[in-house]
Amino acid sequence: MRSPRGHYCLTRSSVCHRVPFGHGRRGAAAVPVLCRDLVTDTIAAMTSPSAHAPAHSGGHSEPGAATARRPLSVLLYSDDVDTRAAVRLAVGRRAAPDLPEIAWMEVATPPAVVAAADAGGLDLLILDGEASPAGGMGLCKQLKEEIFDCPPVLVLIGRPQDAWLATWSRADHVVPHPLDPVAVVEAVATLARARLA
Repeated sequence: MRSPRGHYCLTRSSVCHRVPFGHGRRGAAAVPVLCRDLVTDTIAAMTSPSAHAPAHSGGHSEPGAATARRPLSVLLYSDDVDTRAAVRLAVGRRAAPDLPEIAWMEVATPPAVVAAADAGGLDLLILDGEASPAGGMGLCKQLKEEIFDCPPVLVLIGRPQDAWLATWSRADHVVPHPLDPVAVVEAVATLARARLA
């Protein structure tokens, strides 16, 4: 751009350089140098990956970007450590690829179950119907009647013939002993999806 006083005004990095032209070799050579730098910087800015990246607002992430997911909080009640281990082994870290990882809370006494459910924050309860001194079916009925918006409950029953008791206990799902790992993980996945929907 030609200025009123016969200078070129070249803008680079928000700085205006006024270079005299036609006054000796030094002044004449300065203009091409600055022009070359300006063109180089402009091309670099236009071809950088950030120049073509779409602007995002409102906290939306790029498609396919990893998003943090809250763990699935699951309470597991049984006085038998082997039963608890069998359930955890069957389900693993997550019940299905579309579900979050599980944060297990293992308890072995009825008061611990009631206290945890009353505190809230649980997504699923797995109660052993064969536990002592209080079985999972009785605890399930108590929780369903006392806890507002009680999480879904999976009860591990002693035998398939006891499934009718699930109606009385208001259990959302039952799996009989001996535990079938496939049946356990499918029940957990079904109840978890329903809770998170």
